[in-house]
Amino acid sequence: MSKAFVRESGEDESPRAEPPPPPARNYISPAGYARLKAELKQLVESERPEVVKTVAWAAAQGDRSENADYLYGKKRLREIDRRVRFLIKRLEAAQVVESAGRDSDQIFFGSTVTIKGKSGERRLTIVGVDETDGAKGRVSWISPVAKALLKARAGDKVVLRTPGGREELEILEVRYDPID
Repeated sequence: MSKAFVRESGEDESPRAEPPPPPARNYISPAGYARLKAELKQLVESERPEVVKTVAWAAAQGDRSENADYLYGKKRLREIDRRVRFLIKRLEAAQVVESAGRDSDQIFFGSTVTIKGKSGERRLTIVGVDETDGAKGRVSWISPVAKALLKARAGDKVVLRTPGGREELEILEVRYDPID
């Protein structure tokens, strides 16, 4: 029996293992698209065939119920197949976007922005949902901070609304570096 979570509106929502799907548009940089394609190729052409060989060898050994190689291999195959299906869907829905405002001082998809807030200065790059990486300062174009920054210019101040309250951010610099 699974537990259900109740939203404020009263709708039931089952717990999810993966984050909710992004909006219908799946913007992605050329480098991000290439990374997803490379991961898909590596899984399909290299990793999956190796696991299939291991599973076939383990199955030939006899009793499968206590064969760790067989059990782990089957589990790993399911994980690989799930990731392959996910990557195929994401690549099909992807809309590759070169830096949208390359000749502009406005903030668009692909821009690298230096901002100053309560916690000091930080540099963020606005990228696609599949490319986010907090450690590298890459935020999704649908994140609250990106939404607050979009279409602003260097020198502007924007208000970021978060669950913790409102924060005023000053935009110090807008650049369009290649996204690696």
